[in-house]
Amino acid sequence: MYIVAIGWMYVVFMMAITEQSATAGVMTFLLYGVFPLSVVLYLMGTPQRKRNRQKQEKLKAMQSAAEKEDESAS
Repeated sequence: MYIVAIGWMYVVFMMAITEQSATAGVMTFLLYGVFPLSVVLYLMGTPQRKRNRQKQEKLKAMQSAAEKEDESAS
């Protein structure tokens, strides 16, 4: 996934450095590269964030169950 993002940033960078002015180059880099790519990478990372959150919730539930078990055994 990241290799495509790196390739796209390379293409956008090459487009930006061929612009007529520095302002146009910066705007090209931001509008064609940084902003769209950040949205795409955020959306592509959503499933992993969901799995991480579920894993943390499961771990917390197991820890609290173990603590309750220890308290009742004492």
